[in-house]
Amino acid sequence: MELRALDRYRFRIPRDERLGMRTDVIVYASQNLIGQIRKDLSLEQAMNVATLPGIVGPSLAMPDIHQGYGFPIGGVAATEWENGVVSPGGVGFDINCGVRSAATSLTEEEVRPKLRDLVHQLFRDVPSGAGGEGPVRINGRQLDEVLAKGARWMVENGYGEERDLEFAEENGRLEELDPHDVSSRAKERGRPQLGTIGSGNHFVEVQYVDEIHNGEAARAMGIEKKQVVVMIHCGSRGLGHQVCTDYVGQMGAAMKRHNISMPDRQLACAPIQSSEGQTYLSAMRASANFAWANRQAVMQSVRDAFRKIFGKSVKLDLIYDVCHNIAKREKHVVNGKKTDVLVHRKGATRAFPPGHRSIPGAYREVGQPVLIPGSMGTASWILTGSQAAMEQTFGSVCHGAGRLLSRTAARKGRDAKQVQSRLEEDGIIVRSESRDGILEEIPEAYKDVDEVIEVVHQAGLAVKVARLRPMGVIKG
Repeated sequence: MELRALDRYRFRIPRDERLGMRTDVIVYASQNLIGQIRKDLSLEQAMNVATLPGIVGPSLAMPDIHQGYGFPIGGVAATEWENGVVSPGGVGFDINCGVRSAATSLTEEEVRPKLRDLVHQLFRDVPSGAGGEGPVRINGRQLDEVLAKGARWMVENGYGEERDLEFAEENGRLEELDPHDVSSRAKERGRPQLGTIGSGNHFVEVQYVDEIHNGEAARAMGIEKKQVVVMIHCGSRGLGHQVCTDYVGQMGAAMKRHNISMPDRQLACAPIQSSEGQTYLSAMRASANFAWANRQAVMQSVRDAFRKIFGKSVKLDLIYDVCHNIAKREKHVVNGKKTDVLVHRKGATRAFPPGHRSIPGAYREVGQPVLIPGSMGTASWILTGSQAAMEQTFGSVCHGAGRLLSRTAARKGRDAKQVQSRLEEDGIIVRSESRDGILEEIPEAYKDVDEVIEVVHQAGLAVKVARLRPMGVIKG
């Protein structure tokens, strides 16, 4: 593999026609991160993505890239809307896994004395773990309404505030879908799980603002130094996983019918305009709506937990909600021409610039908030999108720190209680449904989030706004 440095933060893998590549791969990373990235097959996966029919622009790799299913996690690719393909592997199994951040009316100093009580209350009120039944009880007809209306359904039924919808990507709802394109098995898995975070790297985290890097943007978001904020990271649970499973299975046969051959069967795809492509996109959008509804329900449980500990006057105002596993139809300039494309963001976050009409009015002058979690022992970040991201990465940046160790390697030779004790010494209280939930998410399992953020900041893809530090964490 030939990897050429373009500058300090960008590398290029040239198109290789012998491998079927239709375009280059552009990698955003530092020299140090490149060394870490080379330890798995993520760059080879990014090269495979470059073989997708109808791909426009380069196959993109963010600094948090690591090996995934078909696409690398931290990968971005755009395909022509009329003549390109859609690949479920370019979205992933946790459709619309995303991050939601809310600003509280409390300071770190006010929360510290009751932090343990708060963490225990959150652990009681927000179900976590691989299964888990949520607080939202719905029947089959209501589930179809959730799939059609997303976060709007939750607000209409008492889970949240009207303002929450304004500050969610797409207002918490995608259109052009049919709930019947979601299988009965997917619905069966998802229906009891509304209002739960699940397992793996999903969490509810109580944080405080450690540093402000852009005062104007911070003021627009209503945050200041030492203020307590809450970050929620979860997705579409079993429903989205089953949708991906269902359609990956169907895509194999579709590829034969459409005479498509890919170097990796996990890159199964179909023409966007085919019946298979359109049906998958419909089910994916419904799953995305389920995820927005899920995060809305979780946030309302978080509000309730805070009020139980600190009183009914406590406020939690949504800063933003952004997804990082999605395929969306957007218009971008390609080779000097505005082009209709389908942007696959797999472990990548939308980062639209100031002035973009998709941004809430309150952020129109500063750019779209970009929410980047780190690990439960390190920092998280709030950024804003930039024009350079629109020009270089289809308005996309990283989505987190990126795994450095596999879950198996992270567990090996470690004791969960020792990890909890070490984190408590640093002022971080952690509760988890399982021992593995702690061990698999140790800080050492991830790249240095500050270094990842520095890459996208220095490359001009996003602007630093605030650095956040964890205080209390709920894991699956």
